[in-house]
Amino acid sequence: MKIGFIGLGNVGGKLAGSILRNGFDLTVRDLDRAVAEPFLQKGAQWADSPKELAEASDIIITCLPNPAASATVLEAGDGVLAGLSKGKIWAEMSTTDETEVKRLGQKVLATGADPIDSPVSGGCHRADTGNISIFAGCEREVFEKMLPVLITLGRRVLHSGPLGSASILKVVTNYLATANLVTLSEALVTCKGAGMDLGTAYEAIRISSGNSFVHETESQVILNGSRDISFTMDLVIKDISLFQQIADRAQVPLEISPMLIDIFKDGQDRFGAREGSPNIIKRLEEASGFEVLASGFPAQMVDDEPEEKGYEVVPKGREGP
Repeated sequence: MKIGFIGLGNVGGKLAGSILRNGFDLTVRDLDRAVAEPFLQKGAQWADSPKELAEASDIIITCLPNPAASATVLEAGDGVLAGLSKGKIWAEMSTTDETEVKRLGQKVLATGADPIDSPVSGGCHRADTGNISIFAGCEREVFEKMLPVLITLGRRVLHSGPLGSASILKVVTNYLATANLVTLSEALVTCKGAGMDLGTAYEAIRISSGNSFVHETESQVILNGSRDISFTMDLVIKDISLFQQIADRAQVPLEISPMLIDIFKDGQDRFGAREGSPNIIKRLEEASGFEVLASGFPAQMVDDEPEEKGYEVVPKGREGP
């Protein structure tokens, strides 16, 4: 099976590394050829255009920063669509808009190829080890064709339903992670103001009903001071704005979501679009005069679990006999 991968950024580069590490025939493409050099040195091939990559691949994966970038890569004259044909699969692993992935999916179907939206969730450190989670929105037959690749890229793989469903769930989970990050920021600054030892506060939250994936990862790099999870404020705004758009289309009158968008827009205005998202806590540090730091915490998250073969997660009520 020949796989083409476009977009070798923070997440995409790690996913492409899993493909190469597990012995697949890999062709890569990025706007910056320099970031592809480590892959080329390990045996990957280079494509001079998205069209060339699509022509040379059975599965074409895109992992790009925003919906506009994906549209350009597919629809340009030398784009992916020009290189697709019957039997191929386009897998969109970017965090994108449900309506946009459906629009591009129709164009993919017109070439005879099949579309799937398959965003990942769980952090760059788990993308690096192949232990990340993956949602997959597509027809069941397409999912089963894609599954051998998906269980290489991730540990837990969920067939979420038709095309677009995975993109909805991805922005839902990113919205929840953002809400948790903001409330954790408030909790940690309040603990500091109340005179609590922050290492003790971290453990209290970790072993209690207040625990979460976000706390076990992002709170650690907050307390270290690096605030580095390879995710930036502009990307948070993109994701939670996509969530708000889904709610608006469904006519759901959200209350917390608009507040989160305002908080992160303020953070972006103060600290910059490419500032690490955990530094949203700086708004409260500056307002309170407290510095939220503690010794013994890592500067970056590293997945210490061994890489394991993935498996399909089956929702309750959908189990077979």
